[in-house]
Amino acid sequence: MVMDFRVAARNAIRAGFDGVEIHAPNGLLINQFWWFLDIGRVDSQPLRLDNGSSSSRDNRCCRLATDVVAGVVDEVGAHRVGVRLSPFAASYTDDADAEAKALHLVEFMDMLGVLYCHVVEPRMCADGDHGKLVIPHRLASFTKAFRGTFIVNGGYDREEGDRVIRDGYADLVLYGRLFVANPDLPERFRKNADLNKYDRSTFDTSDPVAGYTDYPFLTQETQVA
Repeated sequence: MVMDFRVAARNAIRAGFDGVEIHAPNGLLINQFWWFLDIGRVDSQPLRLDNGSSSSRDNRCCRLATDVVAGVVDEVGAHRVGVRLSPFAASYTDDADAEAKALHLVEFMDMLGVLYCHVVEPRMCADGDHGKLVIPHRLASFTKAFRGTFIVNGGYDREEGDRVIRDGYADLVLYGRLFVANPDLPERFRKNADLNKYDRSTFDTSDPVAGYTDYPFLTQETQVA
Protein backbone atom coordinates (compact mmCIF):
# COMPACT_ATOMS: atom_id res chain seq x y z
CA MET A 1 0.00 0.00 0.00
CA VAL A 2 2.86 2.40 0.77
CA MET A 3 4.32 1.62 -2.66
CA ASP A 4 0.97 2.52 -4.26
CA PHE A 5 1.16 5.97 -2.65
CA ARG A 6 4.78 6.36 -3.76
CA VAL A 7 3.97 5.47 -7.37
CA ALA A 8 0.96 7.79 -7.41
CA ALA A 9 3.08 10.69 -6.13
CA ARG A 10 5.84 9.94 -8.65
CA ASN A 11 3.34 9.86 -11.51
CA ALA A 12 1.76 13.15 -10.39
CA ILE A 13 5.10 14.96 -10.51
CA ARG A 14 5.94 13.39 -13.88
CA ALA A 15 2.57 14.62 -15.15
CA GLY A 16 3.51 18.19 -14.24
CA PHE A 17 1.92 18.75 -10.84
CA ASP A 18 3.82 20.95 -8.37
CA GLY A 19 3.14 18.62 -5.46
CA VAL A 20 0.79 16.12 -3.86
CA GLU A 21 -1.49 16.17 -0.84
CA ILE A 22 -1.78 12.92 1.11
CA HIS A 23 -5.48 12.72 1.87
CA ALA A 24 -5.76 11.11 5.30
CA PRO A 25 -9.02 12.42 6.85
CA ASN A 26 -12.69 11.47 7.14
CA GLY A 27 -12.50 7.70 7.42
CA LEU A 28 -10.52 7.16 4.21
CA LEU A 29 -7.91 4.40 4.05
CA ILE A 30 -5.09 5.91 6.09
CA ASN A 31 -7.57 7.25 8.64
CA GLN A 32 -9.20 3.81 8.97
CA PHE A 33 -5.92 2.18 9.92
CA TRP A 34 -5.06 5.14 12.11
CA TRP A 35 -8.11 4.65 14.33
CA PHE A 36 -9.62 1.19 14.06
CA LEU A 37 -9.41 -2.07 12.19
CA ASP A 38 -12.87 -3.46 11.52
CA ILE A 39 -12.72 -7.10 10.41
CA GLY A 40 -16.45 -7.54 9.97
CA ARG A 41 -17.51 -8.11 13.57
CA VAL A 42 -21.23 -7.68 14.12
CA ASP A 43 -21.05 -6.49 17.73
CA SER A 44 -21.00 -2.83 18.65
CA GLN A 45 -17.23 -2.48 19.10
CA PRO A 46 -14.75 -2.82 16.22
CA LEU A 47 -11.37 -4.40 16.90
CA ARG A 48 -8.79 -1.88 18.08
CA LEU A 49 -5.40 -1.77 16.43
CA ASP A 50 -3.66 -1.17 19.76
CA ASN A 51 -3.84 -2.89 23.12
CA GLY A 52 -4.69 0.27 25.01
CA SER A 53 -1.18 1.43 25.90
CA SER A 54 0.25 4.73 24.70
CA SER A 55 3.39 3.12 23.26
CA SER A 56 1.47 0.66 21.09
CA ARG A 57 -0.87 3.50 20.09
CA ASP A 58 1.99 5.51 18.64
CA ASN A 59 3.79 2.55 17.08
CA ARG A 60 0.79 0.74 15.60
CA CYS A 61 -2.19 3.07 15.11
CA CYS A 62 -0.15 5.64 13.21
CA ARG A 63 2.09 3.11 11.44
CA LEU A 64 0.45 3.24 8.01
CA ALA A 65 0.16 7.04 8.17
CA THR A 66 3.82 7.57 9.07
CA ASP A 67 5.01 4.97 6.54
CA VAL A 68 2.99 6.58 3.73
CA VAL A 69 4.18 10.10 4.56
CA ALA A 70 7.81 8.95 4.80
CA GLY A 71 7.51 6.99 1.55
CA VAL A 72 6.02 9.87 -0.43
CA VAL A 73 8.55 12.32 0.98
CA ASP A 74 11.35 9.97 -0.05
CA GLU A 75 9.83 9.67 -3.51
CA VAL A 76 9.20 13.33 -4.45
CA GLY A 77 10.77 15.43 -1.66
CA ALA A 78 9.26 17.00 1.45
CA HIS A 79 8.97 20.35 -0.35
CA ARG A 80 6.33 18.79 -2.62
CA VAL A 81 4.22 17.06 0.04
CA GLY A 82 1.24 18.22 2.10
CA VAL A 83 -1.03 16.19 4.39
CA ARG A 84 -4.70 16.68 5.23
CA LEU A 85 -6.05 15.38 8.56
CA SER A 86 -9.38 15.39 10.43
CA PRO A 87 -8.41 14.16 13.91
CA PHE A 88 -11.75 14.99 15.53
CA ALA A 89 -14.04 13.48 12.90
CA ALA A 90 -14.29 10.01 14.44
CA SER A 91 -17.26 9.89 16.82
CA TYR A 92 -16.10 6.63 18.36
CA THR A 93 -12.98 8.13 19.97
CA ASP A 94 -12.63 10.66 22.74
CA ASP A 95 -11.10 14.03 22.00
CA ALA A 96 -8.04 13.52 24.19
CA ASP A 97 -7.12 10.29 22.40
CA ALA A 98 -7.79 11.87 19.02
CA GLU A 99 -5.56 14.84 19.79
CA ALA A 100 -2.72 12.66 21.08
CA LYS A 101 -2.67 10.48 17.96
CA ALA A 102 -2.85 13.46 15.63
CA LEU A 103 -0.10 15.27 17.50
CA HIS A 104 2.17 12.21 17.16
CA LEU A 105 1.69 12.26 13.38
CA VAL A 106 2.06 16.04 13.09
CA GLU A 107 5.37 15.91 15.01
CA PHE A 108 6.56 13.18 12.65
CA MET A 109 5.61 15.28 9.63
CA ASP A 110 7.47 18.24 11.10
CA MET A 111 10.58 16.10 11.59
CA LEU A 112 10.51 15.14 7.89
CA GLY A 113 10.05 18.77 6.80
CA VAL A 114 6.66 18.27 5.11
CA LEU A 115 5.65 21.46 3.27
CA TYR A 116 2.22 21.93 4.83
CA CYS A 117 -0.19 20.42 7.31
CA HIS A 118 -3.90 20.90 6.58
CA VAL A 119 -6.21 20.10 9.50
CA VAL A 120 -10.00 20.17 9.82
CA GLU A 121 -11.41 21.76 12.97
CA PRO A 122 -13.90 19.86 15.18
CA ARG A 123 -17.50 20.53 14.28
CA MET A 124 -18.84 23.92 15.33
CA CYS A 125 -20.56 23.95 18.70
CA ALA A 126 -22.95 26.28 20.49
CA ASP A 127 -21.50 29.10 22.55
CA GLY A 128 -22.71 28.59 26.13
CA ASP A 129 -23.29 32.30 26.64
CA HIS A 130 -25.09 33.25 23.45
CA GLY A 131 -26.07 29.95 21.80
CA LYS A 132 -24.32 30.99 18.58
CA LEU A 133 -22.37 28.35 16.64
CA VAL A 134 -18.64 28.91 17.07
CA ILE A 135 -15.45 27.18 15.90
CA PRO A 136 -13.85 25.28 18.83
CA HIS A 137 -10.26 26.21 17.78
CA ARG A 138 -8.74 22.97 19.05
CA LEU A 139 -5.70 22.96 16.79
CA ALA A 140 -3.29 25.14 18.80
CA SER A 141 -1.12 22.18 19.88
CA PHE A 142 -0.66 21.17 16.23
CA THR A 143 0.23 24.70 15.22
CA LYS A 144 3.00 24.77 17.83
CA ALA A 145 4.32 21.34 16.81
CA PHE A 146 4.48 22.03 13.06
CA ARG A 147 6.97 24.54 11.70
CA GLY A 148 5.83 24.36 8.07
CA THR A 149 2.75 26.03 6.64
CA PHE A 150 -0.28 25.27 8.80
CA ILE A 151 -3.71 25.37 7.12
CA VAL A 152 -7.03 25.28 8.98
CA ASN A 153 -10.46 24.39 7.60
CA GLY A 154 -13.99 23.96 8.93
CA GLY A 155 -16.73 26.54 9.40
CA TYR A 156 -14.63 29.65 8.73
CA ASP A 157 -16.07 32.84 7.32
CA ARG A 158 -14.20 35.96 6.18
CA GLU A 159 -13.98 37.61 9.60
CA GLU A 160 -12.94 34.49 11.50
CA GLY A 161 -10.40 33.60 8.83
CA ASP A 162 -8.83 37.05 9.04
CA ARG A 163 -8.73 36.81 12.83
CA VAL A 164 -6.91 33.47 13.09
CA ILE A 165 -4.32 34.62 10.54
CA ARG A 166 -3.82 37.87 12.43
CA ASP A 167 -3.50 36.03 15.76
CA GLY A 168 -0.95 33.53 14.41
CA TYR A 169 -3.23 30.53 14.95
CA ALA A 170 -2.79 29.51 11.29
CA ASP A 171 -0.84 30.50 8.19
CA LEU A 172 -3.67 29.88 5.73
CA VAL A 173 -7.43 29.26 5.88
CA LEU A 174 -9.11 26.88 3.45
CA TYR A 175 -12.71 27.44 2.39
CA GLY A 176 -14.72 24.56 0.96
CA ARG A 177 -18.49 25.03 1.02
CA LEU A 178 -18.21 28.81 0.57
CA PHE A 179 -16.01 28.35 -2.50
CA VAL A 180 -18.41 25.84 -4.04
CA ALA A 181 -21.22 28.41 -3.88
CA ASN A 182 -19.05 31.44 -4.67
CA PRO A 183 -16.70 30.91 -7.62
CA ASP A 184 -15.35 34.44 -7.09
CA LEU A 185 -14.96 34.12 -3.32
CA PRO A 186 -11.68 36.13 -3.08
CA GLU A 187 -13.32 39.06 -4.89
CA ARG A 188 -16.37 38.88 -2.63
CA PHE A 189 -14.10 38.87 0.41
CA ARG A 190 -12.17 41.88 -0.89
CA LYS A 191 -15.39 43.82 -1.43
CA ASN A 192 -17.08 42.43 1.69
CA ALA A 193 -19.96 41.48 -0.62
CA ASP A 194 -22.86 39.18 0.19
CA LEU A 195 -22.25 35.48 -0.41
CA ASN A 196 -24.36 32.97 -2.32
CA LYS A 197 -25.87 30.36 -0.01
CA TYR A 198 -24.71 26.84 -0.77
CA ASP A 199 -27.09 23.97 -1.41
CA ARG A 200 -25.79 20.98 0.56
CA SER A 201 -28.12 18.57 -1.28
CA THR A 202 -26.09 19.08 -4.48
CA PHE A 203 -22.63 18.42 -2.98
CA ASP A 204 -22.59 14.75 -3.97
CA THR A 205 -24.79 14.91 -7.03
CA SER A 206 -23.87 13.21 -10.30
CA ASP A 207 -25.38 16.13 -12.21
CA PRO A 208 -22.54 17.80 -14.17
CA VAL A 209 -24.04 21.29 -13.75
CA ALA A 210 -26.34 21.64 -10.73
CA GLY A 211 -24.52 22.72 -7.62
CA TYR A 212 -21.06 23.21 -9.10
CA THR A 213 -21.19 25.46 -12.17
CA ASP A 214 -24.50 27.25 -11.76
CA TYR A 215 -23.73 29.66 -8.90
CA PRO A 216 -23.59 33.29 -10.12
CA PHE A 217 -20.57 35.58 -10.11
CA LEU A 218 -20.83 39.09 -8.70
CA THR A 219 -20.90 40.58 -12.21
CA GLN A 220 -23.82 38.33 -13.15
CA GLU A 221 -25.77 39.42 -10.08
CA THR A 222 -25.20 43.07 -11.01
CA GLN A 223 -26.43 42.47 -14.56
CA VAL A 224 -29.59 40.78 -13.26
CA ALA A 225 -30.24 43.62 -10.83
